[in-house]
Amino acid sequence: MGLLDNMKAKLGPAREKVSDLAQRHGGQIGQGLDRAAKVVDEKTKGKYRDKIHAGTDKAKEAVDRLAHQGGDAGTGPGTGPGAGPEGRGGDDPGAGPRTPPPPTS
Repeated sequence: MGLLDNMKAKLGPAREKVSDLAQRHGGQIGQGLDRAAKVVDEKTKGKYRDKIHAGTDKAKEAVDRLAHQGGDAGTGPGTGPGAGPEGRGGDDPGAGPRTPPPPTS
């Protein structure tokens, strides 16, 4: 058994526990993130408001992903939402689906 296989075997139960906690307490985690974002926004007097909200949204998405994994060993980087058609995330996640250019006549 290789090092990677050994690590996966040891981290499997932890992943299931984290997923279960995210499922049961996702709402509370989201509320805590919102409260923390509000405090930081107030302390910085709104200077970093956009970055704070973007980070909070990403953290909430991560909690949602953890809650929906449910111990699925097939999930990981490049296999979740935003992954490209090749199963990898692209350089620009906001670029949308890739479509071929229209034919020229």
